[in-house]
Amino acid sequence: MIDNDKIKELLKGAYDLHTHSYPSHVQRDLNDFQLLEEASNARMGGVMIKNHYEPTGSRAMLMNSSGKYTTKAYGGIALNWPVGGLNSYAVESALNLGSSIVWMPTRDSYNCLLHGDMEGDFFKRPGIKIINDQSKLLPEIYDIFDIVLKYNACLATGHISPEESIILCKEARKHNIKTILTHPEWERTIINKDVQMELASIGVKIEKCWYNIMEKNCTEEYMMSTIKEIGSENIYVSTDRGQVGKSHPAEAMENFIKVLMKNGFTDKEIKNLTSCVAMELMEG
Repeated sequence: MIDNDKIKELLKGAYDLHTHSYPSHVQRDLNDFQLLEEASNARMGGVMIKNHYEPTGSRAMLMNSSGKYTTKAYGGIALNWPVGGLNSYAVESALNLGSSIVWMPTRDSYNCLLHGDMEGDFFKRPGIKIINDQSKLLPEIYDIFDIVLKYNACLATGHISPEESIILCKEARKHNIKTILTHPEWERTIINKDVQMELASIGVKIEKCWYNIMEKNCTEEYMMSTIKEIGSENIYVSTDRGQVGKSHPAEAMENFIKVLMKNGFTDKEIKNLTSCVAMELMEG
């Protein structure tokens, strides 16, 4: 039987490094104020405001300066066309203004556009690749590496292809960059468990999204088995929630904890997954 008081206690201090709120070009179910209010009511430690087409570090900074919320807001930048694609100047600006994660192209990646536009996309564009025809990273990526290191920020794979993601992760770790493999169970970015384990062995942190279970990109059983095999010290869970008509991030994180408990994860493992790994990425 699930202990609701225990769930609330485990939710305390949790970080959700993948949420979507308004303002956004895409319809969202809650705004930044609601996101922080609901997370603070749940006594969460931090939330990442993600937007595909504009940096969010300044939004997070403004929310934190209000003094109204106990949960800390974080921001990032996704390297899609509105910020110039693989634009090191945009990266420098975003990190200088408080962003913490740099995502490689998401909706504008060549790989993502092979599957077609996503709901809410509003312009036609060519897809962005991060490797050349010889499967080598483009020079711009190394410029971005330098800036991410300078600010002790995190580099995440976004919606690029599995091949690009693996190459990026391995090279970024050679440069001692804090590196994130983004939602490897999502239908457009699937990477198998064995490769996830290999990347985790070199220090890549693996993101597991509640969205992927709820949208049936994978089964609950499959995701739980990958977490157990890869190890809670190498993974953080997030919700990727904020879509209209769906559960809000704080509620979704609570539901994620329920599923982890149901599948036999210990309190220590759940704290790793919800708090410790994410905190190390954001504050370490």
